[in-house]
Amino acid sequence: MTAAFPNNPNDIADLLAFYASAGVDEALEEAPVNRFAEMTPKPPRPEATAPARETPAPRPPAQQPRPDMSRLPDAPPARVSSATATVPDEAQAALARQLAATASSLDELRQRMAGFDGCNLKFTAKNLVFADGNPEASVMLVGEAPGRDEDIEGLPFVGRSGRLLDRMLAAIGLDRTSVYIANVIPWRPPGNRTPTPHETEICRPFIERQIELVNPRVLVNLGGPSAKTLLNTTEGILRLRGNWRVHMTASGTAIPAMPTLHPAYLLRTPAHKKLAWRDFLEVKAKLRALG
Repeated sequence: MTAAFPNNPNDIADLLAFYASAGVDEALEEAPVNRFAEMTPKPPRPEATAPARETPAPRPPAQQPRPDMSRLPDAPPARVSSATATVPDEAQAALARQLAATASSLDELRQRMAGFDGCNLKFTAKNLVFADGNPEASVMLVGEAPGRDEDIEGLPFVGRSGRLLDRMLAAIGLDRTSVYIANVIPWRPPGNRTPTPHETEICRPFIERQIELVNPRVLVNLGGPSAKTLLNTTEGILRLRGNWRVHMTASGTAIPAMPTLHPAYLLRTPAHKKLAWRDFLEVKAKLRALG
């Protein structure tokens, strides 16, 4: 049963407003309309065509004599490319440990790293990013790996992250003449991808020997990968940061280490800059306490 339509203009306006709010945007007709039938394309009308001429059946091809394979020359052997990718293995890892352990100075260590071919990252990077700053400094900062700008200039932390790091150092009275900066990985991974555990392990002896030769009074681990590699831990950086740890060198020297947030992370998460500020204040206090 259909409800009677109101006659009062106000009631009509209210009813139309109700329909509009309910999504009714089209009036219905008395007879139902099949909208799907309107959307179905009509089949094309057949066109008059001339009667097809009969086509004679094709003749089967003549049988060709099979060639005598015994008289054909032998095929040349397939050429195998001698250029194969170098995959780091235990022998290369052992060589890295030997080269690092026998380097008696930072210059010698740099030369040995430049001549080392056991890590694939070397062949995709432009430069070896060894270090920057003062090798006699009391503070050494270690990141994970170079980025694009660092790979081009051959120096660590020279891009946006580096400019933020410079401001962080200035806030506690330090600069690049009073600190020494390096990375766990000295070659840029392609596309700034995360280094694989194998690549990290093969480069570990070099950064550990680098820290031992610099012998800083305080070590600052910039980011989780640096902290996990050099402090032998699996904890996340947000749990590690702000707490003093110890880095043990191969000679048995214990170096106080402060894990903190990487400048690149701080650029993506500015709200956590206050956490890094507290960590750098701890570094400043530690330097004052050590005299």
